[in-house]
Amino acid sequence: MKSLERDLRALRDAGRKLLVPYFMGGVSENWTEHVEAAVLAGADAVEIGIPFSDPMMDGPVIQEAALRALSRGTTLDSICDDLVRLDVHVPLIAMTYYNIVLHYGLERSAGKLSSSGISGAIVPDLALEETEPWIAACDDTDVATVLLVAPSTPPRRVDRLVATTQGFAYASARMAVTGKSEGGGEGERVVRSIRRSSDVPALIGIGITTPDQAKQAAEVSDGVIVGSALVQTILNHASASDVESFIREFRSALDN
Repeated sequence: MKSLERDLRALRDAGRKLLVPYFMGGVSENWTEHVEAAVLAGADAVEIGIPFSDPMMDGPVIQEAALRALSRGTTLDSICDDLVRLDVHVPLIAMTYYNIVLHYGLERSAGKLSSSGISGAIVPDLALEETEPWIAACDDTDVATVLLVAPSTPPRRVDRLVATTQGFAYASARMAVTGKSEGGGEGERVVRSIRRSSDVPALIGIGITTPDQAKQAAEVSDGVIVGSALVQTILNHASASDVESFIREFRSALDN
């Protein structure tokens, strides 16, 4: 078992609802200060986006953040160099696209992520049937491959996905790109489909915009991933203190 899953299971088994905020790596000069502020406010793990010019899963907010990061010259190498200097003690999870790791080299990518302190990777455009080379490249590292389960995923495929995923299962609440949304989506149904065959930690993401939505989602899952709503505040020039306050509101909602 990779350390990401071990750590998340331990928190879950202790009764904690998991909070995983998403940050776009390199979006600003002080982006790592935002990450540190989120951890101080109670984040249990942190998802780090590696910017890509054609992000199929990302909505307009995260697309804008990616373009800002790319315009600053952000690369996989520069993000990993920044993370080496990061002072946090929670798991870090990369969110990237297969073109990036394939071009960089699968084993080289896995090694680079691991050496910078990243213990998980979400590669949303990597199909289940194509995961073997990437997972094999990660075998000698502590990088877990996290797979997504969508509302449209057939039951037999859900079983295969949750048998393969490492760290946790990413339960997509909506058939949509990332972004703000009203209501709770289909997260509960997706988590039930995961639970039918596995007790791997299941976190709901896509459209978790408010603390109330996070609380509702966590009642039927092991926790939530908060992305676009947080990234928008950063695009609006939020300070580290603003990020800390934002995350504390979500932490309080999950704890009460």
